[in-house]
Amino acid sequence: MRTRAKNFELHSGGTPSLRGTLAKIFILGMVDAGVVFVLLILIGKEKYGLTIFFGLVTLVVNWIYLRRGGLPAKYLTPGVLLLLAFQVYVVIFSGYISFTNYGDSHNGTYAEALDAIQQAAVEPIEGAAEYEIRVVRSDDGAVQFLGFDLNTTKTYIGGESYSKHPWREITSADGLITDESGYPTAFKGVTFLTDDEITEIDPGVTTMKIPLGPDLKKDGFIATADAFFAQQNRFSFTYDEKTRVMTRVSDNKEFIADETVGYFKSAEDGELLSGIGWQVRVGWSNYQKIFTDKDLRGPLGGILIWTFFFAFASVFSTFVAGLALALVFNDQRIRGLRIYRAIFILPYAFPAFLSAYVWRGLLNTENGFINNTILGFMGDNKIQWFEQQGAARAAVLLVNLWLGFPYMFLICTGALQAIPNDLTEAASIDGASPWKIIKFIKLPLLLVALAPLLIASFAYNFNNFGAIYLLTGGGPFLDPTLKVEAGATDILITFVYRIAFSRSVGADYGLASAFSVLIFLLIGSISYFSFKRTRGLEERAQ
Repeated sequence: MRTRAKNFELHSGGTPSLRGTLAKIFILGMVDAGVVFVLLILIGKEKYGLTIFFGLVTLVVNWIYLRRGGLPAKYLTPGVLLLLAFQVYVVIFSGYISFTNYGDSHNGTYAEALDAIQQAAVEPIEGAAEYEIRVVRSDDGAVQFLGFDLNTTKTYIGGESYSKHPWREITSADGLITDESGYPTAFKGVTFLTDDEITEIDPGVTTMKIPLGPDLKKDGFIATADAFFAQQNRFSFTYDEKTRVMTRVSDNKEFIADETVGYFKSAEDGELLSGIGWQVRVGWSNYQKIFTDKDLRGPLGGILIWTFFFAFASVFSTFVAGLALALVFNDQRIRGLRIYRAIFILPYAFPAFLSAYVWRGLLNTENGFINNTILGFMGDNKIQWFEQQGAARAAVLLVNLWLGFPYMFLICTGALQAIPNDLTEAASIDGASPWKIIKFIKLPLLLVALAPLLIASFAYNFNNFGAIYLLTGGGPFLDPTLKVEAGATDILITFVYRIAFSRSVGADYGLASAFSVLIFLLIGSISYFSFKRTRGLEERAQ
């Protein structure tokens, strides 16, 4: 009975206090209120699938924390939720985006793209009149433009409804009052609006189109960009909603909505209507492009080789430096041992992005401390750290060594202190030299403990975006003819970042997501097989 009672107390968490229960209910209430707010937003956007999902998750979380018992679940739930939100969801979402054409020109739905095209498909009528306008409100509440023709000094008025308020000329006989120059100051039946009243008009005067005739598409319209001046415009394209065909007015060329590419496309010669498209699913096209596109395949091979070399060299150099320092400063007879160890940890404690910028200044070709002081004997033959491929790569590895060796020093120091002194003392009595003690005793035991951390360090450096981007920006860029920018120090992740946020050819999130998925699979596979290999180290150590 005692054992059963202890198990019950262990898994139930004991009898909760009144204060703890009230605190738990209050926290859950705050979380539930936030979730309800999110659910209302999702319902408003007709995201019913996500609404049901978040609603069920909230109910499960409430059940876990309000019921008696289930103590392990109470501790695991926050970590599981964060894992799902920041890891699993990111992978799934990236995988989904990789099968779409999502990017600068395809970042919305068909309806949003159509609206953007129609808003942009406006051009001024050549030789048409220009007006200085006043925004007025008629007695029936309609907002109209009262326009003063800058060329003929005639005055016109009209609203968005051509049948009720057609665009027409008005004179003093109609009740128009002007100043000495003929500029309108008042008109019978309308009220001139102030600037504040104009800004309150919804959706706004800049979106208004005052028809010049019964047919807005054929006759054109008056539009303004600032509520002070307006001109006669017309649509450069017309749209047929039934056939989803856009027709160019100038030459009557037809562009059909093509769901395979997310553009309005001409069936005659394949011409695209504009740079505005919509998001569609493209299947395996992004993955196919990675392996078949010459513009990508050219620099990709070199970047992949450099990425592996950078990750391996970074882990190897930092591990060797950290292990060497850990071995040297593992002797308790050294005076000021704690001070030395604290100094070695400083580069790790200092923010990495600030260190990168400091190193950029130190490595500056003309004014940097390294060229002018440490390497001052080279005279005018200064090393161009950021302009030459070899020097730039050496600089990246050097800075990454500075940033990474304190971490290796810490874990190696901890692992060395965990090795029993009896083993090294027995080896010394048997006549083993210090080097043999390190090689045959300490190093195998260290590798058993540190192998998982070295694998994690390799995965981290494989995607070490900050070390590259903050120091060199991926440069130097040696081939300006490439359609996709690729630098000498670019690793895969910085190359993917440039694809995702390219300024020259436009962002391509779909292609970048495909790269991200491949990187995830590559790193996952390497880590999996590497962890399997660590079992061999454990067996040897035993």
